[in-house]
Amino acid sequence: MKTNRRSFIKKTATAAIGVSLVGTANAMSAKSYNNIIGSNDRLNIAIQGLGRRYFSFIEAIAAKENNVRLKYLCDVMPSQIEKAKSKVGEKIDYKIASEMDIRNIINDKNIDAIFMATPDHWHTPGAIMAMQEGKHVYLEKPCSHNPHENELIVAAQKKYNKIVQMGNQQRSSLESQEIIKEIHNGIIGNVYRAIAFYTNRRGKVPNPVKADPPKGLNWDLFQGPSPRKDYTHDTWNYNWHWYGWDFGTAEMGNNATHELDIARWALDVKYPEYVDVIADKRQFKDDGWEMYDQMEATFTFSNNRVIQWDGDSRNAYKKYGRGRGTIIYGSKGLVMVDRDGYELYDLKGNLLKENKSGGTESGLALGGGGNLTTRHVTNFFNAIRGKEKLTSSIEVGAISQMLTHYANISYRINKGFNVDENSGKIFDREAMKLWSRTYEPGWEPKL
Repeated sequence: MKTNRRSFIKKTATAAIGVSLVGTANAMSAKSYNNIIGSNDRLNIAIQGLGRRYFSFIEAIAAKENNVRLKYLCDVMPSQIEKAKSKVGEKIDYKIASEMDIRNIINDKNIDAIFMATPDHWHTPGAIMAMQEGKHVYLEKPCSHNPHENELIVAAQKKYNKIVQMGNQQRSSLESQEIIKEIHNGIIGNVYRAIAFYTNRRGKVPNPVKADPPKGLNWDLFQGPSPRKDYTHDTWNYNWHWYGWDFGTAEMGNNATHELDIARWALDVKYPEYVDVIADKRQFKDDGWEMYDQMEATFTFSNNRVIQWDGDSRNAYKKYGRGRGTIIYGSKGLVMVDRDGYELYDLKGNLLKENKSGGTESGLALGGGGNLTTRHVTNFFNAIRGKEKLTSSIEVGAISQMLTHYANISYRINKGFNVDENSGKIFDREAMKLWSRTYEPGWEPKL
């Protein structure tokens, strides 16, 4: 029976291969020998999007035990590619190809998996294209730009049977896993409320004015699935987050995804029954920021459980004693959990137990990265090989992502609404008009 390289990826290199190569190993460099010994089990991967997040994947990619080969670095801006090649070269000593158009990488039959760290509007369409060509996907948050895409990305994973890991890396925190298991086992009694919070000190952003795209930028490809429009100054370099809804999902999609996921996990809930928000642009009224920069959102679930989001993008006062985290309340106590571990308190406020990782995962720095991301990426590789269960499958991650979409829709229509707790559909005609978006003709994501 003929076995191709793809079918061999789920198998580790056999002892027989090792024995057959021992005699020739001394005649080769260690690098050449390792290339041969791991070739059948090796995963060939690409990274799309070389902004602030991509380098957090490199430690796991470069780890010899993961047996991964980074074949492509992809971005619509040539200067980003050159900067990334130089930086990645600090960790990886082999040649990596450059590519501006992800579709060329998707069509490469030798690529097994793609990391997608692009602007939000590319996530679901790009991931679906990749799955259709047999690629596994590590998909950064948000996994979707809107609720319709949320449905599509889950359906695509089921249809094409690919491994899709969502990039909400706190799911890979051993401390978070430990305390949430204990919460589910009743350590703080009946849980009824969670507060997920985030603060940052983002400053003023330029007012977007019509301008020529920066030299080298493929503005058409940057827009991808989004309807075409003229370029405006400083859009491509992170500020797309705050310049309307064409490319970004505001701070909810950008950061609330993480803590709301922990809150939903801890309370063991799915879709809410009611959503309402209080939000507005509070700081720097004269700058180019077009969305809210402060939001309080309330998600009411059945069984009298509530998740509240408290986010300040441009007021860095740490009202909960830290920049981000999640507080879970129960009838017998509470837990404060963040990327560095957890603290368990009784009803009198006495600290009963804490477990801190002392890890390196950044909470507020642009791009972040650290031990949680490394563990999350390694889990992705092991899941592709069938060695582990995914820490954050897209089916699970997409449910948490819906909370951010509900909040954004509530803000945009300026009212709360009821939700079907089983299907996740909204019982409001005005809100449902924002369930999907308008796409550039020919770019509509399809299964």
